[in-house]
Amino acid sequence: MTTPARAERQVPVTAGRVLKRLGPGIVSGASDNDPTTVATLAIVGASTVYGLAWLVLFVIPMLAVVQAIAARIGVVSKRGLEDCIRARYGNGLALAALFAVLAVNVITLAADLEGGGAALQIMTGIDYRWFVVPFAVLAAAALIIGKSDSITNVLKYLTIIFFAYIATAFFAHPDWLAVLRGSLIPHFENNKAYISGAIALLGTTLTSYAYVWETVASSEKRQPLRRIGLVQAEAIVGIVFAGIVFWFIVVATGATLGVHHKMVETAQDAAVALVPFAGKYASYVFGFGLLASAMIAVPVLAGTSAYVMAEAFGWRRSLDASFARADRFYWTLIASLAIGAAIALVGISPIKLLFFSGIAGGIATPFTLGLMMLVGRSRRIMGENRLGGTLAIAGWGVTTVVSIAAVVYLIQTARGG
Repeated sequence: MTTPARAERQVPVTAGRVLKRLGPGIVSGASDNDPTTVATLAIVGASTVYGLAWLVLFVIPMLAVVQAIAARIGVVSKRGLEDCIRARYGNGLALAALFAVLAVNVITLAADLEGGGAALQIMTGIDYRWFVVPFAVLAAAALIIGKSDSITNVLKYLTIIFFAYIATAFFAHPDWLAVLRGSLIPHFENNKAYISGAIALLGTTLTSYAYVWETVASSEKRQPLRRIGLVQAEAIVGIVFAGIVFWFIVVATGATLGVHHKMVETAQDAAVALVPFAGKYASYVFGFGLLASAMIAVPVLAGTSAYVMAEAFGWRRSLDASFARADRFYWTLIASLAIGAAIALVGISPIKLLFFSGIAGGIATPFTLGLMMLVGRSRRIMGENRLGGTLAIAGWGVTTVVSIAAVVYLIQTARGG
């Protein structure tokens, strides 16, 4: 049983100390803004203009709740989510959660490797397939050679590049009054574009790898319990920033592709399609943001896959450990990148990868989110610091909404909608 922490020596909290400790929450939030999410948002903007901009803003507090809960579990339990599930509910549910996470991760990893290559194609004119394997190798080398703190520091500063998406929205010269109406007045139409757009939006943003990584990263930092509030605040800041970027992507694509009724299937299609309406620089700026998205998401996806596998089987795991001391952990990381790269090179269209990723996410996310809530409420895992009050109610509310969306999504898919 987890017991409350012993009284700790009080250390003055200064701005420098706070900045030094920032990282896991920022990276976890930023990783949710991966190329598959960008593609989904681009499709939403192109198909509904600003019609679902309000839903993007509605998703932000939902994401904040999920990431805050994940951060709390990591800090209190000093374990990743998969390890907590195995400790509390045994190997059966742990293996089910492992499969659920890996199924989404591998497909999303393939799409994101393809997205990173496509971003480089936009900027260089060279076919994206030439970049997929080097991108995967670079990610593997960085994770194997680098230390967790140095990796986190690099990735958190990459989030600055996300301002490229915000700049793209201003390049697009939207009708800001129409943007405000679409953002502040909920509006929904009973047609395929709105229904599939809404469900895909929930599925791609509330995906499991972001909150699983948050539990792992928060646990490895070994923060004292008195800093729970700070860690949760950082997780919220990271995801809120990502959510604001989501909104600007919808604005940019709605103002260009949506108002001109030009449909796209991928984020890279959106970047190229921006040129006639927002100028060639918008395409490069959007592509630059897409590359940053992939550079942050790919290491997080590969790292999450390795951690959940190692936690499920009790292997040694840490990005700070040498390859010799955590070889199975690192081989899992390499295997996930290799499989993702192979899928990306098979020739499956990006939109199909997104489709399969959505199916996997639709099945997996409600399941893992429900398990996370049960772990957070467990006195055996969380002791006196278990979830309660408003945060617990909000967490179950988010789980319910995502579960309903997943059911609707799967029913619609089964009907061929």
